[in-house]
Amino acid sequence: MKDSAKADYLISYYLDKRSVKKNGSHPVKLQVYNVQTQTRKRYGTKFSFTEKEFESVWLTVKPRKEYKETRKELNALETQANKVADKITPFSFEVFERLFVGKSSTKTMDVNYYYETAIAQFKKMGQTSNANNYGLALKSLLNYHKKDSINFSDVTVNWLKGYERNMVEVKERSKTTVSIYLRTLRTVFNNAISDKVISNEIYPFGKRKYSVPNPKGVKKALTDIELKALFEGEPSTIEQEKAKAFWFFSFVCNGINFADILNLKWKDVNKESITFYRQKTTSTNKNEKPITVYLNDFSQNVIDEYGNENRNPQAFVFDVIDPKADPETKQKQRKNFTRFVNQHIKKYSKSLGLSDDISTYWARHSFATKAIRNGASIEFVGEALAHTNIKTTIGYFAGFENDQKKAIADNMLKFD
Repeated sequence: MKDSAKADYLISYYLDKRSVKKNGSHPVKLQVYNVQTQTRKRYGTKFSFTEKEFESVWLTVKPRKEYKETRKELNALETQANKVADKITPFSFEVFERLFVGKSSTKTMDVNYYYETAIAQFKKMGQTSNANNYGLALKSLLNYHKKDSINFSDVTVNWLKGYERNMVEVKERSKTTVSIYLRTLRTVFNNAISDKVISNEIYPFGKRKYSVPNPKGVKKALTDIELKALFEGEPSTIEQEKAKAFWFFSFVCNGINFADILNLKWKDVNKESITFYRQKTTSTNKNEKPITVYLNDFSQNVIDEYGNENRNPQAFVFDVIDPKADPETKQKQRKNFTRFVNQHIKKYSKSLGLSDDISTYWARHSFATKAIRNGASIEFVGEALAHTNIKTTIGYFAGFENDQKKAIADNMLKFD
């Protein structure tokens, strides 16, 4: 707690005699005084007393037996308010009202509350996938904690190490899953610190504390030979033909994500290019720049072949998502289409003697790898993929092929 002599706020009870109820009592308000600005605000409570009752319950040192329970309730509320105000430096009515008046301070201190708030915000913005990830993460954390709720103070370095060990060794979940879940928890902590609900002192992540696993993923890029075979091969069904068309559309359009493909509208398309904002980052990157991808004959043919006949500027380019549907339904439609492409590109790839592990995500990695192998810089590819961190782009690169490495070795002593 702050030293009372240095506190920049004062909290007390105020009997509002300006207002009189039918039974003759007056409402009791929680009075908060900002010492720095010399301003005060009063907040309603459930209590109301006559002047005599207020004196007997609150102003007297030792209340009579019939008032003791009410005195305890008043004390508890005042203590709650002081705990919240104590964490606000410098004191601010705006923050106090958000943390105390709008909701119970004990609930605000809860990890569950911050997860539930994030999930609600994601759903409101139509980001169902993010909402699902946060929901699964919270369920997993609660399962390990074996309680209905988690306080921020419960999550220590040892707690996090135990959770990771339990997930990997007992539940046999991948390090990638652990990483995804704990990155959401780290964000929840950062949000609570930003709201001044908890202090940096109990933050369990970072240097010399707990580091979220950063597993090295399997490179998902096809070689030039595999890409050539996949592109020149003949699909045996209409479904495979469509899956191939959309897979290569993603590949030639700078590895555009399938969510972004399905969100393209005719207003985003002109004769030479498509311009869009990444669906994945629209809520997290306030300074996000639009991405422009230039069309070639192949990508233009896919648009001509599979494009929506409704050419209204606000209509989707590909008629997969119902524009009138709610966010959750739209997300299901995106997932169903991506599943359709994955299902049939795997069958097509297998029929050519190639890997049947291939998926839509491989198109993005294959674009990055081929672009770099063809001489594009990491920075260029990172910009094309809309990455904000160069490390992410490096993670997409599957490395140089052996013949390229050999050619470099053979040419090291050629100076002409």
